[in-house]
Amino acid sequence: CDKTNTQYPCNPNKKYFGRGPLQPTWNYNYSAIGTSIKIDLLNSPETVAIDVAVSFKTTLWFWMTNVRPVVSQGFGATIRAINGAIECNGGNRNTVQSRVQYYTQYCNQLGVAPGDNLTC
Repeated sequence: CDKTNTQYPCNPNKKYFGRGPLQPTWNYNYSAIGTSIKIDLLNSPETVAIDVAVSFKTTLWFWMTNVRPVVSQGFGATIRAINGAIECNGGNRNTVQSRVQYYTQYCNQLGVAPGDNLTC
């Protein structure tokens, strides 16, 4: 819960951790996603974990809103779009390096170049 975000005040009885395939976090993401898909996720974030349709709607919303616009900027930009506040700018170098390593391995297995800008 980002208590400094007064636009989307936290429900003190709820936790805003990652749920679903892309696992959005923070009260402001749950609120924005909920507004878009017309469900009060700020007060019922657990719905993402128990309702399959809501789970995938949140994933598609997060991808289309935050990740898709930066995909052409390289893999590092996608890391920043998904986990930037936690992993980038020295936040968790080992996790970032692990992600890049897996990504590179998958690209090699598929016979595609991983491109530039691999880290955030």
